[in-house]
Amino acid sequence: MTKRNQTMMQFFEWHLINDGDHWNRLTLLASELESHGINALWIPPATKGTSQADNGYGIYDAYDLGEFDQKNTVRTKYGTKDELIKGIQACHQHNIRIYADVVMNHLAGADETETFEVVEVDADDRHEVVSEPFEIEGWTKFTFPGRAGVHSSFQWNFHHFNGTDYDESRSVRGIYRILGDHKRWNHHVDNEFGNYDYLMFANIDYHHPEVRTEMIHWGKWFAEVTACNGFRLDAIKHINHQFLDEFISDIREEFGEKFYFVGEYWNPDLEACSSFLESVDYQIDLFDVGLHYRFYEASLAKSDFDMRGMFDDTLVAAHPMNAVTFVDNHDSQPGESLESWIGDWFKPLAYALILLRKDGYPCLFYGDYIGISGDDPIQGKKEIIDPLLDARNQYAYGEQHDYFDHKNTIGWVRLGDKDIDHSGCAVIISNGEDGHKKMFVGEERAQETWIDLTNNSQDTIVIDDNGYGEFTVKGESVSVYIAKQ
Repeated sequence: MTKRNQTMMQFFEWHLINDGDHWNRLTLLASELESHGINALWIPPATKGTSQADNGYGIYDAYDLGEFDQKNTVRTKYGTKDELIKGIQACHQHNIRIYADVVMNHLAGADETETFEVVEVDADDRHEVVSEPFEIEGWTKFTFPGRAGVHSSFQWNFHHFNGTDYDESRSVRGIYRILGDHKRWNHHVDNEFGNYDYLMFANIDYHHPEVRTEMIHWGKWFAEVTACNGFRLDAIKHINHQFLDEFISDIREEFGEKFYFVGEYWNPDLEACSSFLESVDYQIDLFDVGLHYRFYEASLAKSDFDMRGMFDDTLVAAHPMNAVTFVDNHDSQPGESLESWIGDWFKPLAYALILLRKDGYPCLFYGDYIGISGDDPIQGKKEIIDPLLDARNQYAYGEQHDYFDHKNTIGWVRLGDKDIDHSGCAVIISNGEDGHKKMFVGEERAQETWIDLTNNSQDTIVIDDNGYGEFTVKGESVSVYIAKQ
């Protein structure tokens, strides 16, 4: 029996309302998401942040999932530990896997300061030391008094970090490398700024053996307690790749080879991504940042963009088994740190390009589907995206034939699979004027009538005796044709 297509959804956006109700939405929406073929959800960081409003990336206590009164709150922005576990259980009942976002690069919101020796480094070249050694008062002592040793007695101090960014004694910011035995930036990280080990807050030192042991212990604890099915690893450009290789291997040894990993390696350069995948022995998938930026470029350039080159130098073209394709996410949405928001007109085209092709593991963004909150809300595009999700779930199977032979009008055909009822589809996209394309769907389809599942085109296509159809598309649009039932 043919396995149904797999589709992931990023189940959050940056401006979710701080109502503590998000884990309950897992329960409320699981059935509907399953009906559209979504079978995995990437959920936001469940760990306690520096405040109730923190999105989870300002991580304070990795063992507090909304269970303890810390940082003036028991729940996180998204809810309590009990609600999280109930939401995951509800998703599992609907055959939806859960991938938990885990933040392992830094800690924030320390309980106490400590005095220790540092050197300041150049922000643009972290190898360049710009001071003599001196002492600072840094926020690096984490005792977690509200948790009082439950789940783990491990407490963090400056020995467990290799950098920080604030001197409390002088109220001065900088990038400070902590000095001490065996202290240095990790070498197995991205080489932007000379060395991109340091990103923010108190930077975890993965040279330290106690740190490595503790973080692997925590990863196993988290997976066991939540019963999640995988991890989305945040900010892996900045984490020692050798440790990540060890972490992934140890987690999978405990929970099995099917425990899933995808990493945020925000670098559009294919060579850098390929090098990282090799460094961790291809044990992890990466988000295809290069493809995202191709979409962004195409949405700005409109008909000047040559659609034939859409997949040039992308991860999904070079490493299709390790690529998670996406259109936008919480960092690329308007006003955020990596803003590169795909224009509304191009969104359906981009989703067709990730959902209806054979390569890559597509990830739908909550902000595109449900909408974005905040001061400048953006309405979701569920009505537009649902037909594309349904086409992926029911029709986008089998051998793929590409027709990337025109600058503005491209298409492809999925020939279908006999084990999937009514499978097979023809996709045609235009980023310019109305277009058409003759495509082969199979001689056995002769004299069938095909219609556009998206309703963007009202044309009916009759397949000729040789198995070809002359498929049409409106300008700046996508049409997905299936055999009329």
